[in-house]
Amino acid sequence: MSTSSGASNSSNHHRRWTRRTQKVKLIQPFLELLGWDLYSTEVALEYTVPMASGSTHVDYALLIGDSPVVFVEAKPVRSTLTDSEVTQLRSYMRQELDTDWGILTNGKSFEVLTKNQQNGGEEVSVVQFDLDDLTDNPGMLQLLTKESIRSGKSDKIAEQVAQTNRAVRYLEKNEDRITDSVVNAVETNVGELTIDLDEQAREFVQNLSSVLREQRQFVSETSRELNTVPHSSPENSQTDAQGSDGETQGYVIEFSDGTRIPERGEGRHTKQNQNMGSAVDYLIEKYDLLDVIDIPHFPPQARKNCTINTESKHPNGEEMRVPYELTNGYYLHTALGIRAKKSRIRDLTKHVEPSVEFLGDW
Repeated sequence: MSTSSGASNSSNHHRRWTRRTQKVKLIQPFLELLGWDLYSTEVALEYTVPMASGSTHVDYALLIGDSPVVFVEAKPVRSTLTDSEVTQLRSYMRQELDTDWGILTNGKSFEVLTKNQQNGGEEVSVVQFDLDDLTDNPGMLQLLTKESIRSGKSDKIAEQVAQTNRAVRYLEKNEDRITDSVVNAVETNVGELTIDLDEQAREFVQNLSSVLREQRQFVSETSRELNTVPHSSPENSQTDAQGSDGETQGYVIEFSDGTRIPERGEGRHTKQNQNMGSAVDYLIEKYDLLDVIDIPHFPPQARKNCTINTESKHPNGEEMRVPYELTNGYYLHTALGIRAKKSRIRDLTKHVEPSVEFLGDW
């Protein structure tokens, strides 16, 4: 009996050691490559996630300020990533308002999830890749770097990938109809040809779908597009510097009553925190925001970090990082990623009359 128990304990210990080694040798270097400092407060191990039945833990939470923006769930290196594990990660992300990204990995294969803001915040898969793919497509990492998530570039890449996904699904579902449309268009404009036009048209549709699938898997192409600066000639350099309408570069917040932050003519404001604070000050002064919300104010689903409080602390006693002092002496929580900042402003605006739109670099 003792021999059997000892063998079982040894086996269990080996499995635990393998999981720990996997994190140290595979997953943690990957997170460092993305710009996250494992030895700082921006990476939390075994992060507690409140659930309806109590609580659970996610292997890593990557934070901007004091808000978790990415959950990383590590699975055994010899396992395959399953649909049930993706569903589990989705449920974790759903519990944290500011967690817009999730990474499921066994150290070799990766699946990246994000919240689709165009579909009620539903968690959707954006891209899947293996470590071997990074050799030929290093730009794929652009989607997950700390700087890309902080600046909002990841959101733009994810939306381009989502558009590609929709196009692939449409082409695959409607291949026959699209093939017929191509044939009809060619015959109408060119006339009958000596080739098998049906076969050529179908091959064209299938090749288009294949090219889009490849772009969906490797986001480096969309990353390069985002980093491309249009050529400016001397006569239009003024327009390019200001944006197409002269006002929409920088982090511009526009309310439906016509108010813009920064105001027209103020020039370009590149400080997200400053513009977020100015927008909330405007809602307080113009629409008496503080009379219609509870203080401390929590946005929907937030359990830990409030948006506005009478002091530069959250109700649990933790200090706000990078607090913004509002004009009335209250404090605004601004240590958030770009998507979370927009979400907090939208939440506050819903309590008063105007709606809000984000322009420029948002």
